[in-house]
Amino acid sequence: MAIDFHAHIITPEYRWGLKSLNIDPLAVDGFALPDWSVETHLEFMREAGIEQSILSSPTPHLLGDDGRLTAKIHREVNVSMAKVCKKHPDKFSFVASVPLPFTDAAIQEYRFAKALGAVGVKLTTHADGVYLGDPALDDFMAELNKDHALVIIHPQRAAEYPKAPITGTVAAIFEYPTDTTRAVLNMMAHKVMTRFPSIRFVVPHTGSFLPYMLQRFTGVSGILASMGMMEQVDLQKEFQNLYFDIAGDPEPVALDMLLMVAGEDKIVYGSDFPHSPAKVVLAKKKHLDENPKYKNLLLKIYGENEKNCLGE
Repeated sequence: MAIDFHAHIITPEYRWGLKSLNIDPLAVDGFALPDWSVETHLEFMREAGIEQSILSSPTPHLLGDDGRLTAKIHREVNVSMAKVCKKHPDKFSFVASVPLPFTDAAIQEYRFAKALGAVGVKLTTHADGVYLGDPALDDFMAELNKDHALVIIHPQRAAEYPKAPITGTVAAIFEYPTDTTRAVLNMMAHKVMTRFPSIRFVVPHTGSFLPYMLQRFTGVSGILASMGMMEQVDLQKEFQNLYFDIAGDPEPVALDMLLMVAGEDKIVYGSDFPHSPAKVVLAKKKHLDENPKYKNLLLKIYGENEKNCLGE
């Protein structure tokens, strides 16, 4: 039985927030929001053998120029998620939605959501161009570190990108893993994982492009540090403090690539439901579960890794 670290909840309050901020998911990300209901999610969990889903609000990030309105929307979204989880406490928990980059408001909303029962917080790769790792977010990170928080990272497309190719049209193809990689490398360069060691970060989609970029960033950053262009960073140590969910397409390549740079004790399950249709997720999970190559790894993913990531 798995714990799903990458599952989304789409409440009427979230849709209201998008409308209030004039955000069109189809225009922003290249695909419309899927339908979601408690009943369909529970049915998916039964079929997939998922014991509990940690729900997070999806992309696009609820961000507008009006900080007060943005904070109000996140408040409504958190209350709506808490209500769903309260009705099904054995099946659902949730991570807070916060109005970054408004740091003070984000701290306040995180505390409020924790009082409602949030088990952590969802952070997008960037908020209005302020990327994870930016020193402007240090006060917020300090609050999370003090709380030994669980942080589930979720990508959104960069503020500027080429719109002509298919990789620019549909964010899930290329922009999502690109922005995840960009954000985590920025976190590593600013020593976020070692400066705030009590935070448990979950990186989505089997590490995105990080398995490739880790060695390249290590080499280039070493050269830059020797030239006084950046501080010396122990990138391996930063990387070792991360967890990774396997939402998306872990087989036949991505999971093996991740295992070349990440320990088996740092990998957890993720479905990406409902953005990934139930039939697709079920087929992928069945194939993974029946692959003898990953038998010992799956025992960890469905056991101690999940508990450690949750801080249990």
